[in-house]
Amino acid sequence: MCGIFAVFNYKNAAQLTYEGLFGLQHRGQESTGIVTSDGRKVYKDKYKGMGLVNEVYVKTNKEAKEGQVPLEELIGDIAIGHIRYSTEGSSSIRNAQPITVTHKDKVYAIAHNGNLTNYADLKKKLENKGSIFKTTSDTEIILHLITKSKKKKLENKVYDALKQAKGAYSLVLMTKEELIVARDPYGFRPVSLGKLNNTYLVASETCAFDQTEARYIRDISPGEILKINKKGKESIFLPSKKHKFCIMELIYFARPDSYVFGKSVQGIRKEFGRQLAREHPVEADIVIAIPDSGKYAAWGYAQESGILQEDGINRNHYIARTFIKPSGRSASVKIKLNPVKEILQRKRNVTVDDTIVRSNTMKGVVRMEREAGASEVHGRISAPKIRYPCYYGMDFPTKEELVGSSRTVEEIRRIIGLDSLGYLSKKGMLDCTGECKKEFCTACFDGKYPV
Repeated sequence: MCGIFAVFNYKNAAQLTYEGLFGLQHRGQESTGIVTSDGRKVYKDKYKGMGLVNEVYVKTNKEAKEGQVPLEELIGDIAIGHIRYSTEGSSSIRNAQPITVTHKDKVYAIAHNGNLTNYADLKKKLENKGSIFKTTSDTEIILHLITKSKKKKLENKVYDALKQAKGAYSLVLMTKEELIVARDPYGFRPVSLGKLNNTYLVASETCAFDQTEARYIRDISPGEILKINKKGKESIFLPSKKHKFCIMELIYFARPDSYVFGKSVQGIRKEFGRQLAREHPVEADIVIAIPDSGKYAAWGYAQESGILQEDGINRNHYIARTFIKPSGRSASVKIKLNPVKEILQRKRNVTVDDTIVRSNTMKGVVRMEREAGASEVHGRISAPKIRYPCYYGMDFPTKEELVGSSRTVEEIRRIIGLDSLGYLSKKGMLDCTGECKKEFCTACFDGKYPV
């Protein structure tokens, strides 16, 4: 999963993009990049780095250390930005985005959130036609397809390219004078349009608009290709498909203060917790959330069950999210989370989390709770059992790494060391989303892949 942000018509676009990316930092911590244009030139000589947004960027050249990028060198009123965690292509500076290319004296820069499922086929075809790739990221495929198009208008070049792409993508593309925003016809990944006075902004989540004091206008529609330039904005559309929004955005990935797919993320997570309590009640003294992703589901569970909620696990906020770190997941659980003995001792507790993917976090937490003196630990998960890999941008691309792929709930309970384990049903989860419950991708739960 990644985060994208873009700005059109703002005097210091790089600074505004920095602020927007800061608001999207939860979507990836491996690398970040910002490319800008002043209408005459695209500034791309030194624009990206490995690490967090506030580690890579500084204001001035004087402050910059090795590997850091001074924002004062990123000149212009147009910008696109990206924060990354890798699902296709290794974690390296060459795969950091935006990715740029110069074709017939025209510079293109692209930033992408998602995964192309026909990446290998497209790459082979392009290589057979003479394309040379400088990254191992699927994002570069789209850039090559755009430059191969014989159409004159930028939006038509993008249309030509995306007609050939399969899978999930929300992307921003810029030249020295235009900005393009596009979303796949299924609408897998969120992307929204905002405005700040006469400035247009684009973001993966609405929380980034709050960060920059912009107002949300609307979501980019599935299949939409939106062009923004000095003349205004104009949209064309790819052939429509049945919507398949990624339910994991609401379960885990999006920030709780965002609105995603028209839904309040925090509100939906609380409702997941309430439904979970209705489906899997248990006698207990306290409800505990695994912070931070289990927080709102735990609130909902406590409200519905009438069981007291306590903060029995403390989170160290100076470590990145465990699930999206590419390595060292097991070791990071101990560093990230710590039980509060005074709360847990001699208590029967319900420990709530959003998902169990590989089981590292839940297993580590249960062990710590037992050591802290908990008399019973009951696991409650505010999503169905993850049984199948995701090919659309979530970081579990193989069935073998999923603890739920071939095990029963009872087997998982024993592996983790719980007294009981309950998952939210797929029907219960979808019912919580209201009128759009048929518009979600649930392939990781049921193996029904849309594309």
